[in-house]
This record gives sequence, C-alpha cells and structure tokens, in this order.
Amino acid sequence: MVKQKILILIVSLLVVSFSLYFFLSDSNQTKPASVETKIMNEETDSNENTEQSLAEENQNSKETEREKEAVVEDVSVEMAKDEEKEKVDGESDKEDTKTEGIREKVKGVVEGVIKLFEKDLNVVAIGDSLTQGVGDETKNGGYVGILTNTFKENNLDISIENYGKRGNRTDQLLKRLEKKEIEASIQQADVVLITIGANDIMKVVKNNIMNLQVDQFDQAKTGYLERLTAILDKVNEINPDTKIYLIGFYNPFEHYFGDIKELQMIVNDWNASSEAVTEQFENVNYIPTSDLFSDSDIELLSKDQFHPNTSGYKLMAKRILENIDEVTVEPN
Repeated sequence: MVKQKILILIVSLLVVSFSLYFFLSDSNQTKPASVETKIMNEETDSNENTEQSLAEENQNSKETEREKEAVVEDVSVEMAKDEEKEKVDGESDKEDTKTEGIREKVKGVVEGVIKLFEKDLNVVAIGDSLTQGVGDETKNGGYVGILTNTFKENNLDISIENYGKRGNRTDQLLKRLEKKEIEASIQQADVVLITIGANDIMKVVKNNIMNLQVDQFDQAKTGYLERLTAILDKVNEINPDTKIYLIGFYNPFEHYFGDIKELQMIVNDWNASSEAVTEQFENVNYIPTSDLFSDSDIELLSKDQFHPNTSGYKLMAKRILENIDEVTVEPN
C-alpha cells in the first residue's frame, strides 16, 4: 500500500515537471515572438511615417503648382464662380427689382444727343466673356447692355443681339459662326462688334505656367492671327455689306502677374498685330481699349480681378460709341 502511494506521488511529480517544462518552453517562445512583432510594428510605423512625410512634401509641391495653375484657369469658363445666376420673369420684372443705384450705373454713357445716319440699325455682338458681360455686377450685359440703354434713352431704333460666350478663343468663335442662328443674325446686321483674343493668350499662360517664355507667345500669335483673319473672312462671307469693329483687349493678367512686365508687352504686341489684320479689310475697324484700364484712379475690374465691372464696361461702351461711324454724338 505504501509502495503504491509512493508510485502515485512519483507519477504526479513527473506530470507536474513535464507541465512546467512545456509551460516555460511556450512562454520563452512567445516572448521573442512578441518582441519581434513589436519591432516589426515599429518599423512599419516608421516606414509609414516616412512615406507620409514624403507624401505630404509631394502634396505641398503639387498644391503650390496647382495654385499657380488655378490663377490662370479659363475665366470665361471657371474664373467667375462667385457670380450668381439671377432668375427673372421678363424684362419688366427685372427693371422693377433694380435699385436706384443700379439704374444710375447703367445709364447712358454720353452727355449729348446720339443721332443715326440711318432710320434704324441692327447690331450683332459676338466673341468672348467681354461681349457676354461677365463681371458686370448689375447683370445688365456689360458694354452691350449699356449701349442698349443709351440707345433707348436717346429714342433710337437700334437693336443689339448678343452672342458673347465666356471662354471663347478664336478657334471656338470660328466654329460658332457656322451656327444657323448666328449666321442668320449676321446676315441682317448693319454692324458686327467682336471681342476675341484674351483667351488665346490665356491658353499660352495656362499651358506653360511653370516656365513662361516670350517665344511661346510669338509662336501662338501666328495661329491666332490666322484664325482672326478667318473670322473676319467668314463674317464678310455671310454678309459682305456689314461693318465690322474689332474691339481690342486690355491686360487681363495685371492683378495676378503684375511683376511680369513682359506680359504687358505681349498684350500690346497682340493688339497691334490684331489692328494690322483689320487694316487688310475695307469694312473692318479696330477699337482700342487697353489704355482705358491702365493707371486708373477708380476700380474698373470685378471681384475676380479679371473681367471689367460696370464702370469698366461703361468706359468700353463710351469708346465704342466714339468710334463707330454709323452714329454721331452731338452736344445738348
């Protein structure tokens, strides 16, 4: 009986010993694994932090580049996003909602009496955002709306159809001239007013924003002048009896790139070249506007600092009236 108890005790001790052995063995194997896992996690975190740091540097670099590119986004398409679309029910409702201050802003631009050499006059305005009237805080249609108000105040039977479209370049305007509606209007027009060219320059700036070179503008100007000539040819083809006025553009980059003096020289060069193209046609005249926006004592640009505000458009309208042959302004 005693031997049996001793045997049981020995077996129990062996079981306990083996259990302790396996327990300690598992514990020793687990600890290095835990340490190894911790080291791997730290290395992963370190790699992630390094990658995140590099990603942030790349992101900052890309954001800087995007900021420069954003400055020259096609204004006629993306630049005046803060403008609100005003819903109106007819011209009478629109007139009723105008304040006296707005009425004063859109009043005629001449002090005198405008007289027509003909009984009535049909005018068609085509081109980019300057014709559309983008930037005019009164939502009156820019220089076209101001001209219309001026004619009404002087009891003149002059109608103006506005086909200005924000963002238009010479290639796009040339294509739009094939539209039946525009073609039909030009066929009946006594006068065609055109603003075009600023977005052609804008395209050069946008495509080469990180490395602008003067020769890039010179190369682009060749194509621009060819398309401008094609536009004037097309209008004459539609209506050989109409009178065409090409309205020059001002430096739209002065606010954003005022430190780049070459841009003003480029704008002047493109305007001079545009005027030279008009001189090839007997029925085409050039009307400059760049000087109107230089060194002004009053703010002439809208909130986007790219398009004219109402005051800027009034100066343009006045300049146009002073240069078209179909009307004359006489003192009161």
